[in-house]
Amino acid sequence: MFRATMMFACLFAIGIADATAEEIVRYRLTEWKSQHLHDVAKGKKITETLTKLGCEIKKEDHNGHVDLKYRCPEWKQLDLKSHDEAQKWEAWLTKFKFETEHKH
Repeated sequence: MFRATMMFACLFAIGIADATAEEIVRYRLTEWKSQHLHDVAKGKKITETLTKLGCEIKKEDHNGHVDLKYRCPEWKQLDLKSHDEAQKWEAWLTKFKFETEHKH
C-alpha cells in the first residue's frame, strides 16, 4: 500500500492544485475518524499529510502513542497528472475512510 511518507512527498511535488491536471480526485470525510498509532513518527507523517489535504485535526501524544482524530466535511480535490497517481491517492484516502470521486 502507498505509504503516508510517499503521499506527503507527492503533495509537495504536485501541490494541491495543478493547472495541467488530467485527473481529479475529490474527497471528503464528514464524520470524525480516529487512528491509534504506536509509531510516533508515522503519526507525525499522517498528521502532516492530513493537514496538507485541508483536514481538521485533533491530536494527542501520550504514553508512547498518538491518538489522531480527523475530518474534512467539505469537498476538496487533488488535481493530478496521471491516472496512476489518482488511483494511489484514491486508495490512500479510502484507507483513511474518506468518500472519494475520481474524474478523468
